[in-house]
Amino acid sequence: MKKPARISTRISTRISTRVAILALAALAPLAAHAHRQWLLPSATVLSGNNQWVTVDAAVSNDLFYFEHVPLRLDNLVVTGPDGAAIKPENTSTGKYRSTFDLHLTQPGTYRLAVVNQGLFASWKEDGQTKRWRGAADALAANVPANAQELQVIELTGRVESYVTSGKPSKQALTVTGRGLELAPITHPNDLAAGETASFRLLLDGKPAANQKVSVVPGGIRYRDRLGEFDATTDADGKFNVKWPAAGMYWMEAELRDEKTSIKPATSRRATYAVTVEVLPQ
Repeated sequence: MKKPARISTRISTRISTRVAILALAALAPLAAHAHRQWLLPSATVLSGNNQWVTVDAAVSNDLFYFEHVPLRLDNLVVTGPDGAAIKPENTSTGKYRSTFDLHLTQPGTYRLAVVNQGLFASWKEDGQTKRWRGAADALAANVPANAQELQVIELTGRVESYVTSGKPSKQALTVTGRGLELAPITHPNDLAAGETASFRLLLDGKPAANQKVSVVPGGIRYRDRLGEFDATTDADGKFNVKWPAAGMYWMEAELRDEKTSIKPATSRRATYAVTVEVLPQ
């Protein structure tokens, strides 16, 4: 059956626009946000006893849409309302996403985090550039000891989300003091459209001053504009976000410095990303 001309034109226009956006993204420096890592709970605020949530984990261009690769769960850490580690259930990794279930047996707030730390190395071999990425203890087995023009970067990354059963609590929000982290001032499961929330960004437990935080609403696939807006931390690492509408949001920060903790790395790249849900007033 032939499509109506109006529908065909609209589809063609959307495809052309998306191709243009992708082309511009490919030319952008570092293509910094081409692939976004995220966790997406089936619900973030629940009431009643004996509740469950299912969490999707993926890396994609379009937020909360599965089209690139799964986010691995090898370094998944779930912290319960009492501050103790909680074991996720039914973990699975497929072609485009990973999933796990979380049984909310305690009232309060749970923190879900995939925490990664490793090294990225590049060097020259026979005139060609070689690259490797992995755990620090595997560097010697994968990178020649006499590698030419060797550059090693320490990578620290944290991908998070929060889920609350009943009344919100704070024990699970305690920071570890390693890498980039979020220290919420406004509880991350108490966000409402039209209101302003406050957070503090920390680096190794200290305020990350003058740092840009990008905020992106979900549903990128269904609009032509990214809809991203930025906030900047003050001297105490504090920043505010006024939510324009209800929905799922992804916040991300990234910085580079020379404060490495692993040899032979000479620089560090620290990243942080969190998914939060903003509810209607």
